[in-house]
Amino acid sequence: MNPALLTTQEAVDPVFWFILGISALMLFGITAAMIWFVYRYRRSRCPEPESQVEGNMILEVIWIVVPTIIVLAMFYFGWAGYLALRNVPEDAMEVTATARMWSWDFEYANGKHSDRLYVPVGKPVKVKLLSTDVLHAFFVPAFRIKRDTVPGMENYVWFVAREPGSYDIFCAEYCGVGHADMTTTVEAVPVSEFEEWLSGMEAAEQTEQGRELLSRYGCLGCHSLDGSKSVGPSFKGIGGRQVTVLENGTEKTLASDEAYLEKSILEPGSQVVKGYPPVMPAYADRISVEELKAIIDYLSRIGKEQPEKAVPKKVSRVEQGQALARQLGCLGCHSVDGSRKVGPSLKGIYGSERLLEGGATVTANDDYLRRALRQPGAEVAKGYPPMMPPYPQLTEEQVEAILEWLESLR
Repeated sequence: MNPALLTTQEAVDPVFWFILGISALMLFGITAAMIWFVYRYRRSRCPEPESQVEGNMILEVIWIVVPTIIVLAMFYFGWAGYLALRNVPEDAMEVTATARMWSWDFEYANGKHSDRLYVPVGKPVKVKLLSTDVLHAFFVPAFRIKRDTVPGMENYVWFVAREPGSYDIFCAEYCGVGHADMTTTVEAVPVSEFEEWLSGMEAAEQTEQGRELLSRYGCLGCHSLDGSKSVGPSFKGIGGRQVTVLENGTEKTLASDEAYLEKSILEPGSQVVKGYPPVMPAYADRISVEELKAIIDYLSRIGKEQPEKAVPKKVSRVEQGQALARQLGCLGCHSVDGSRKVGPSLKGIYGSERLLEGGATVTANDDYLRRALRQPGAEVAKGYPPMMPPYPQLTEEQVEAILEWLESLR
């Protein structure tokens, strides 16, 4: 048996059925023998013991050797299965699962987060397990995996989803009052669909970052995005198109590829587009390598003569707030549909009257909700435990995004 060739299901299921089969055989065998002896040697038939047998070497050898073989077989298959569960294939995709009271957060190699674990069908996936607070356990029955997540210690599991589908994830270690609600799913999708989903998320963020950088550095004051003429050439369709420039007084036609775009940003005066004034400042000492790459990626992406399709919709403040609430684990304790969980439901909370411990009443306006994020233990809603941690690390912009999202739930 080569453990490296097994999936987690193939490693666990044969051992389970082998041990179950041996146990069932012994149960029925011992029970049948007991019933037979009760019938055969009942007191009415044999009032006095008659057996004078002092020993039987063959029987003694059998009941020593056979159980030993069975136990050694159980050990062998169990050990081989354990190695298969711990030896991760070299080409496994890595995902980090962070457990916290009372939700899961999954982070992918490109830095993206989701509250459900998305995986490609047929590909091994290694899940690195972390905990931010107490002991949890990552349990996916469909893939026969269960492993503790311990604060301060890194653990892992791996699995392969053979078929597309949605598979339940549970916390299998009691972790507090919201333990029963700490559930999510593994979403197994075809490889092409997974790659499109993951790259789509990455492209959306890169596009948004590039656009924000253009706005921050004032580029959109001189360059339009819709093709209209301004102080400088429009960015619409700029990636890969032919441009006529003046270089040292000589007219040239160039392709606006990544090299051209980089030079145009760092040294704009070296190649000036014909028909436009040489007024663009140089950014050689004003922009980082990462920011330059983000801008060029953005310009290249929207420059395929279909910028309206290529540029995703700008993420709204409400969507930002919702994403923050998911990443911070808020939805593990608060529902958005009015149902009761560990904490009050967020549906309709904005602007409502809240009864606090001690009998005071307060309106859930911006000021109260800010205090609830910064110092949740100061004003605890009546009937709910004071379990919420403070979030002093949130910026004012992030708080505003969360407040707008809460207001949208009214």
